[in-house]
Amino acid sequence: MFAQKKENFGFNQEEINLFKKLNTPSKIQDFLNSLKINFEENGDTCMSPRMVLKTKKAHCIEGSLLAAAILRFHGHEPLILDMEGTKDDFDHVIALFKQHEHWGAIGKTNHAVLRYREPIYKNIRELVMSFFHEYFINENGKKSLRKFSDPVNLKIFDDKNWVTSEKNIWFIPNYLCKIKHYPILTRKQIFGLRKADQIEIKAGKLIEWKK
Repeated sequence: MFAQKKENFGFNQEEINLFKKLNTPSKIQDFLNSLKINFEENGDTCMSPRMVLKTKKAHCIEGSLLAAAILRFHGHEPLILDMEGTKDDFDHVIALFKQHEHWGAIGKTNHAVLRYREPIYKNIRELVMSFFHEYFINENGKKSLRKFSDPVNLKIFDDKNWVTSEKNIWFIPNYLCKIKHYPILTRKQIFGLRKADQIEIKAGKLIEWKK
């Protein structure tokens, strides 16, 4: 369980009451899972944590921002990390937390994988690599994870009201696109990658929410 919160960070009483209940990373993950996937039917979005709570839906970066905000409420640093795929695949953003000197992650996805990671990883690269074999393109089984960013402390966006803004907060994904990412594979390793098996591809097509 988390330590007692320090600040409210602009949240209203209803939001605070909810956050008090979400007092472990596991409970935060369960709550994210309960939110519908944001299919962006009316165009691309990057909603703030407040707007995610209002609409009760989120895609991966929106979910990670909400998770980071709740973690911050409970005294953690609000950290996210971007994992970069190949040009024919999508990036995936996760919220990070640390317990007992080890890293874990909270993530929002519509698929059966690329989700929660227990806080058992000694460093960030080790955590990222735990996603590698699950990170593939369903159409062809190509393993597509290639790079990852440093952890980004969302405090740097406090002056832009990232937590409770009612407008899209595009400055965060734009920032993630610009910062340095670290490659995880050599060219020889990429050339030698084996595609996912058909049964893995079938499992990868499982979804939680339908349009």
